Amino acid sequence: MFPPRARGRTGDPRLRALAAALRWLAPRAFFVETEVRGISTVVRPGDVCLDIGAKHGLYTFTLADLAGPGGAVYAVEPLHDPVRVLRSGVRLLGAGNVRVVRCALGRESESATMSLPTRRGRPVHGRAYLTSGAHGPGPNAEFSGQRRVTTAVTTLDSLCRDHGITRVDFVKADVEGAEAAMLDGGQEVLSRHRPALMLEIEERHLAKYGDSVASVTDRLRNLGYRMRVWHRGRWRPVDSVTAAHRNYLFLPER
Repeated sequence: MFPPRARGRTGDPRLRALAAALRWLAPRAFFVETEVRGISTVVRPGDVCLDIGAKHGLYTFTLADLAGPGGAVYAVEPLHDPVRVLRSGVRLLGAGNVRVVRCALGRESESATMSLPTRRGRPVHGRAYLTSGAHGPGPNAEFSGQRRVTTAVTTLDSLCRDHGITRVDFVKADVEGAEAAMLDGGQEVLSRHRPALMLEIEERHLAKYGDSVASVTDRLRNLGYRMRVWHRGRWRPVDSVTAAHRNYLFLPER
């Protein structure tokens, strides 16, 4: 259990320096999404955050700085190499408010396989996906090869119960098309905690699971969430998902 929510935001200077660098790079470097800058307007000191599909931690460590020592960040990542990087980063940056959890999230708890695509023999971690429920590789057909990685899958609700997470303020999720399954497995969290959600949503990835942009956005709209995108320095309301953006912020109506 992490400490209860507190107001002050202080922490290791190494973590603060990295987070500041990431926010500066967000509109300038292709490998740092612009929304890294935008979440600073959503996440407050003391918040409890989940980074689902954390990869190498660009969002994890940004969230850790924003939440501060009185908050908590759970970095959920199913792949071996990114998990090692995350755990090393926690140690090197003194990010004591981060806990790394190696698993994937889905509609039900199971042991499953992830497809990790390769390009010129090197893994492309950002495009790995759960094969459970998928009908073929979808857009990953562009890659020359793949590796099969076995991983534990749990639900969002079970993750919170198993780790004693009694509040959730913010969820960032990049799960390569499995967004609907993740939401289905988190109905208790969504209804009880009403967290802000930032989801990567792309039709091409959803389609391989038989889902669609409409199926994801409609269910969140029915739960009382409204959609925004980060554009020109602020979160702006939008009614639909377009090719101009990949990440969408869903805020609950209060």
